[in-house]
This record gives sequence, C-alpha cells and structure tokens, in this order.
Amino acid sequence: MSDIVEKEKGFKAFLLRKNIVFSAKKYFIDAMSAMANGLFASLLIGTIISTLGQRLNIQVLIDIGNFAKGVAGPAMAVSIAYALQAPPLVMFSMLAVGSAANSLGGAGGPLAVFIIAIISSELGKMVSKETKVDILVTPLVTICSGALLSMACAPYIGKAASLFGNLIMWATELHPFAMGILVSVIVGVVLTLPISSAAICAALGLTGLAGGAAVAGCSAQMVGFAVMSYRENKLGGLVSQGLGTSMLQMGNIVKNPKIWLPPTLAAAVTGPIATCVFRMRMDGEAIASGMGTCGLVGQIGVYSGWLNSIADGSKAAITAFDWIGLILVSFILPAILSTVFCIILRKIGWIGENDLKLENM
Repeated sequence: MSDIVEKEKGFKAFLLRKNIVFSAKKYFIDAMSAMANGLFASLLIGTIISTLGQRLNIQVLIDIGNFAKGVAGPAMAVSIAYALQAPPLVMFSMLAVGSAANSLGGAGGPLAVFIIAIISSELGKMVSKETKVDILVTPLVTICSGALLSMACAPYIGKAASLFGNLIMWATELHPFAMGILVSVIVGVVLTLPISSAAICAALGLTGLAGGAAVAGCSAQMVGFAVMSYRENKLGGLVSQGLGTSMLQMGNIVKNPKIWLPPTLAAAVTGPIATCVFRMRMDGEAIASGMGTCGLVGQIGVYSGWLNSIADGSKAAITAFDWIGLILVSFILPAILSTVFCIILRKIGWIGENDLKLENM
C-alpha cells in the first residue's frame, strides 16, 4: 500500500516538474482563448484579405488570403501549445498535429484540433528533455501521438461537433424567435466570459441564421458595454470595448453582476430581430459568428457570406434592407437598448457610480 502511495506522490511530482496541471482554467480558458488567436491569425484574417482581394479584383490579395487560410490547423495547434507553455520542440511539432487534426476533423476540425492538441502537447511535455536524444524523441512522441489520435478520433470528433452545430442551426431555422433569443444571449455571454466564443462557434461550425443570432448577441455585449459605460470610460473605453472586447468588464461583473443585465437584455431583443425580421445570416467563416464587433469581424463575416451566397446563386444581390438590418442589429439597437436598460438600473440603484469604470481609463 505504501509503495502505491509513494508511486502516486512520485508521479504527481513528475507532472509538477513538467508543468502539467490538470486545470479547467488552463484547458478551457487559456487554451481555448489561444486557439481563437490562432484562428484569427490564419483563417479569419485570411478570409478578410481574400474577400478584400475579390472585391478589388486583386489576385495577389486573394492568394495571400488563401495561404493564411491554409495554415489554420497548424496555427491553432501551435497557439494551444503556447498557452500550455510547451517547450519549443513540442510547440514546433504541433504544426504537423494541427494539420492532421484539422484536415481529418472536417467541418468540426477546430474542435478536433482543440482536444488532440492538448493531449499531444502534454504527452510531448512529459518526454521533453528526459533523454539524451531529445531532438528525436520529443518530436517523435508529439507528432506520432497527435497524428494517431487524429486518425483514430478526429473524424468522429468532427462529426459530433458538426451534428451539434447543425442541430442548433436547424432549431434556429425551425424556431427563429426562441432560438434567436437563446443563441444570441448564450454566445454573447460566452463572449464576455474569459472563454472564447469565437473558438466555440468555429468548433461547432455555427453559421446561417444561428450565426446571425450569435453575431447579434456578441455585438450587443461589446457595443452595449462600450456605450453604457461611456460616462466612466470616455473614448478609450468606447473603442477598447466596442472594437476590442467586452471581457474587459469581467472584473466589474464579479463585483456587481447586475451590470451584465443591460447588454444581455439587449441581446435577447436583437437576436430574434436578426433572425425573424431581417433574416440575417452569417454564411462566412464560422469563427466570425463569435467575434461580434471585434475589429468588425462579425460584420465582415456577414458581408463575406452575402458574397458567397451571390456566387452560388442563392442570393441575387445585397440589398439596402440587408445593410439596414446589419447596422441596426450590430450597432444602433445594442447602443440604444443597453443605454436605456442601464439608465433604469442606475435609477433603481442596481448600478452605482463607477461600477462600470475600467482600470487605467
């Protein structure tokens, strides 16, 4: 019995020495946020560049965009390894792992990369610098474990993610009002939490009407917090939250959760308006569904989807009604609704002076 206890202590000490900590924060917040950055630096920025090239008819921009989109899997995997503080050899080996998991995962490739990259990174960390031939052993273990897991699991992970995403999109098409509220509120809340809504939307392949509702919810959080906190944070806060992230308010939300009500209620209104009134779809890259107004990525995604629909013949042209819906849902309604709700909560004492004040603003 004592031998078992000693071995358990020894293994725990080994994991600690290797900086392997089984933590929900490390895997579901740090790694997922890093994965979103990898997606942004490859698939998303590539889509923006190629879309710009298509509109301006500049072939070199289209080519550059396609190059960036082509390395989405490796970019995600390396970003995850970086978040897990993997040694250089492990991190570089993740290029092959990300490529395998993303390509074999199909539509649910990002989720496959997320799961497999975490496992193979930790396995690589276990063997790193444990032998005199580290230059061979570490890449061998990392790449082989990741590639074998990809071949064995990625197609099934991808199918599961795709099925779940398709279920959400089907439900939104069937019940646009109820699901418009649900998707808008949930994805918007996730955007403000220290979790990556972009990575989740990408992993589930969330597009179509559900993607439009997600854009509405994320925009409501970002624009809502930016506008309703203007008197405390001025122009700096308006830009950093409206075009950056509403996650900046998390510290204030912990102190007073009631400040979260105005943008969340705004999302509950703009979601069904997006799905039922304007039938706003996000048929661009799924990651854009979870970006909101961050760099206007959500809006660029909607616009890219319009172009895709025109190209495949499912949409005749971009209309004034389309533009009105996008602007209203993304900017005007969130600003007005959040401000009105915030004024009410200030009057009844639920939101106090400087409750929305950001540090260094």
